Amino acid sequence: MDFSNEYNANSIHAQGDSYFIERVRELTDGSVNITLHTGGALGFNSGDHFYAVADGAVEIADTLSGTMSGIDPIFLLSSLPFIVDGVDDARRLYEIAKPHYEAVFEDNDQILLYASPWPASGVWSKTAINSQADLRNLRIRTFDRNGTETFRNVGAAPVSLSWGDVVPQLATGGITAVLTSAEAGANGSFWEHQDHFAAIQYAIPLNMVHMNKRAFDRLDAAQQSAVLEAARLTDLHNWKAVETRTEENYQTLNQHNVTINDPVSSELFDALSQAASSVVENWLNSTGDRGQAIFAEFRGE
Repeated sequence: MDFSNEYNANSIHAQGDSYFIERVRELTDGSVNITLHTGGALGFNSGDHFYAVADGAVEIADTLSGTMSGIDPIFLLSSLPFIVDGVDDARRLYEIAKPHYEAVFEDNDQILLYASPWPASGVWSKTAINSQADLRNLRIRTFDRNGTETFRNVGAAPVSLSWGDVVPQLATGGITAVLTSAEAGANGSFWEHQDHFAAIQYAIPLNMVHMNKRAFDRLDAAQQSAVLEAARLTDLHNWKAVETRTEENYQTLNQHNVTINDPVSSELFDALSQAASSVVENWLNSTGDRGQAIFAEFRGE
């Protein structure tokens, strides 16, 4: 089976996917063979994955959740700005919402295998971002509708781009800043174009790893059990790995003379939080009772 991932082989997601493949190999004594294709090598990016897996063009994919918002707005949950306070919060939110994610995949002939969390999103830029004034008219790449709305509300000029288009746009000056993690910037060698990283703690977005249901059903019962057990182990592995990833990324950034602004000023954080309030409200309206139920449980109401 083929497994598509648009990020490079050194990314936290590709490493998690390799861990999954190895667990499947061990648990099935090599009878299930999965090949991971990183860097979008199969010609698919995250925005293509949902239907590619549903149609069987690829059996498994690792997909940035927010790119599936056109399928269902539930997929924007993990990238809602300033909702979670750290990895533990993000994991708890995922566990609460997981049945809703699984239902959408099931309705589209797919299985949700596991989540792959990113380290917290920040802003990479050519010049320092210290205040709201520094965001005005900033041509910043965002990765989904939540980010686009938030940064437009704060006065920036956001551009939504898939990962494969980011570095070319940085190189040509099409964008001058990027909303993403220290992790993604390190993988993309952003220091060739950007000198600053502002750790705004925007969100801990998820990638979702999902599998074509027909491909799963072709496996025998023992193989199916092995795949699901490998997915469970990988889920545990990924949430553990993300806990220390930012510290590791910061060491890499320091080696390349990137200025790290962590924590950011209260002025900048407050401006972004205020800009995000309508984004959260819009998401709650779009998801109706599901969103309200998820938030009520998450907040202990």
